[in-house]
Amino acid sequence: MDPARIDAVIDALAGEGWCVFEDLLPGAATAALAGECAALHASGELTAARIGREKVASSLRGDHTRWFEMDAPTAAQQPYVEALEALRLAFNRSLMLGLVESEAHYAVYPPGARYARHLDQPRQLEARVVSAVYYLNADWRAEDGGALRLYLDDGSHHDVLPQAGRMVLFLSSRFEHEVLPATRERMSIACWMRRREPGSLI
Repeated sequence: MDPARIDAVIDALAGEGWCVFEDLLPGAATAALAGECAALHASGELTAARIGREKVASSLRGDHTRWFEMDAPTAAQQPYVEALEALRLAFNRSLMLGLVESEAHYAVYPPGARYARHLDQPRQLEARVVSAVYYLNADWRAEDGGALRLYLDDGSHHDVLPQAGRMVLFLSSRFEHEVLPATRERMSIACWMRRREPGSLI
């Protein structure tokens, strides 16, 4: 990744605590991820998402997911995993966040599905430090809906449309957010950069 772009993300996280930037990956790489996600979903290899450490089914979210094997990514996933690793290392160098790993999964929301307002770092998930969402939807329009609504410190909110190539990053413990319903199928990759679990000796 371009060092200047990484520096801009670092400055935003250190200041506002969140940022949005375009074209994390070349268009062909994003299209490959979208194609893989769609194919996995069509073949039934994504499963209904669950909530919390106990993995409880809930009406609060309606997406289907499949976790990446971060140590053995597919050919489509490799450029994305490498970009995440570059960001993780840069965040540790500049912000001293103590990030030791990333986890990620595909998420597919059928038309009308949502994810209710929530925080990515409740007490049972304290290892999550930075949340990142990467979008895979070509030609997304405002009227398609499906925005990520980020609730900001001043009580306002910022909506991010899930256009292919766009990434939003934010501090997991600081910003509540929700996924608004869309009129078409919506694909993304959700990621969390993690520190060691509290109390862990590893």
